[in-house]
Amino acid sequence: MSSIRSTGIRAALLTAPLVIGVLGAVAAPAGAVADPGTSLTCRGAGVDPGARVRHRTETLIHAPLRTVWKLQTDVERWPSWQVPVKTAERLDRGPFRKGSVFRWTTPVPATPVTPATTLRITSTVEQLKRDSCIRWTGPAIGDGLRVDGVHVWTFTEVKGGVRVRTEETHTGEQVDANVPLATRLLAQGLDAWLRDLKTTAEARARAERRGHR
Repeated sequence: MSSIRSTGIRAALLTAPLVIGVLGAVAAPAGAVADPGTSLTCRGAGVDPGARVRHRTETLIHAPLRTVWKLQTDVERWPSWQVPVKTAERLDRGPFRKGSVFRWTTPVPATPVTPATTLRITSTVEQLKRDSCIRWTGPAIGDGLRVDGVHVWTFTEVKGGVRVRTEETHTGEQVDANVPLATRLLAQGLDAWLRDLKTTAEARARAERRGHR
C-alpha cells in the first residue's frame, strides 16, 4: 500500500510498505488509468484481495528502464524528488532486493476522522524481479492513525520508454470507516507519485542525452 501526499495527504504505505494519498486535487499523470482491470502481481503475489480500499493506475515514461528502476529503488534519495517524503532510510545494506526494509516519513493533514500527524512507514520488500516488478508491504503509523497496505509495481519496456503500472490496497479501522474518502486519497497519492517519477526520470534522460552529444 502506499500514499498520502501533501497537497493533502500522502501516505506511501508499503513503499515497499504503504502509501496513503493526498488531500486536495492532484492532476493524474499522462496515460493514467483509473481502473485498468486485473490486479497486478510480482512473482505471483498481488495486493490484498479482501481490502475495500484499492487503486490501480499507470503511466508511460519516456526514459530508459535503467533510469526509472534506479529512481524507484534508490529509496534513500526519494526526498530529493518527492517533496512529501521528508526522510527515507534503508534498514539493510547491499542491493535493493527481496527482504530489504526501509523506513520513511511523510506529514499528513487532519481529516474528519484523524488529526494532523507525521506517518512513519516501514516497508518490507516481499517480492522483486530486477527491472520488472516490486511488491512491498507494511504499516504506516501516526497519531491516531494506522494503515496497513500492500503495494505492487511493474515496469515494462515499450516503444518510446517504460510503461509503469502500480496498484495498492489499504486496510485499517480509519480507512475502512470511510472507504470513498480513503480510496480518493489513495488514488491522488499514487497519481502524484507516478507524476513525480515521470517528471524526474524524463528530465534525467534528457540530461544524459545532452551529455552524450
